[in-house]
Amino acid sequence: MAKNFGILTSGGDCPGLNAAIRGVGKAGQDLYGMHFIGFRDGFRGLVQDRTMELDGDLLSGILTDGGTILGTSRDKPHRMPIGGKILDMTDAIVDTYKRHHLDALVCLGGGGTQKNALRLKEAGMEIITLPKTIDNDVWGTDVTFGFDTAMAIATEAIDRLHSTATSHHRVIVVEIMGHRAGWLALGAGIAGGADVILLPEIPYDVNLIVAAIRNRHSQGKRFSIVAVAEGAMSVEAARRIDKLSAAKEGAKTKAARKETTAELDAFYKAHVDHTLQLTHQLEAKTGQEARLTILGHLQRGGTPSCADRLLATRLGTACAELLNAGKYGGMLAVRGSKLELIPLEDVAGRKKLVPTDHSWIEAARAVGTCLGDR
Repeated sequence: MAKNFGILTSGGDCPGLNAAIRGVGKAGQDLYGMHFIGFRDGFRGLVQDRTMELDGDLLSGILTDGGTILGTSRDKPHRMPIGGKILDMTDAIVDTYKRHHLDALVCLGGGGTQKNALRLKEAGMEIITLPKTIDNDVWGTDVTFGFDTAMAIATEAIDRLHSTATSHHRVIVVEIMGHRAGWLALGAGIAGGADVILLPEIPYDVNLIVAAIRNRHSQGKRFSIVAVAEGAMSVEAARRIDKLSAAKEGAKTKAARKETTAELDAFYKAHVDHTLQLTHQLEAKTGQEARLTILGHLQRGGTPSCADRLLATRLGTACAELLNAGKYGGMLAVRGSKLELIPLEDVAGRKKLVPTDHSWIEAARAVGTCLGDR
């Protein structure tokens, strides 16, 4: 009797999801005679038991397609909006899992998906996850699929902005995705030849950025490109966050903790437009015209790069092999040239941030890129 498996995609969409679904499904069906169903729109599809048969015809031709044929959402099993309330729907998910007589569930997602998958594992379900995200911040894996495509898109955007920056002698600020990890801004910034790169991991001093731009101008370079991760912040803002976070951790009463949490929420809400504020600051302090470009969801869309198609296919087919062997309970990680199943307990709740001594950081500094801290 064929083994039954479920597949879902959760969190933000990214290029390569369809390639990974195809890799799992085609290898599982053709090599091992497995049966697959897909759950629509992430964990919500598990709750509502909304499925689709992942047969050969459906899997054919999706390798190059962006997005996900299954749909996705950011719903959490233990905190899901249902009928105007936030409910723990873990039991309903387990019921769906059992109703379909699944041998295991494959979850394709980033950091949040790893945490949610661990909760389902603890509820008694057999789980394997594949690491995807354009941010490349999933702990335990060298790289995630989706990252290469998004980095190429951001790099191309910087390339294109060079021409308008040089024509108008402007400072162009480019906001690139990455709330807590700066891999995308760093990689695209280096590849695109940005003059300044600002990351969440390195709080910046705006005066040092201004000095770098003025120095370029004094050398006859009348434009500058500033690549900014959306989570980058000034030294002053970083100190404020550290202070509020420490106060939250040290709060001795529920009321005090609630008050500090509200302050943190207000800070992050106000921080959303920090790149616009930075652009105004740079224009005022340098005397050069400055313009802001926010790439936003452009970085998530479109055809996956060849590297992402290859990685997603490798992960998908290796996942099918593990399913056949009955090896569950972890995330399939890229470790050098090999793929390795690592425990979800080691991954969930952790982020892979850019080390300040990383070779990419050193390379950026070596070619004269300002990172806002020197």
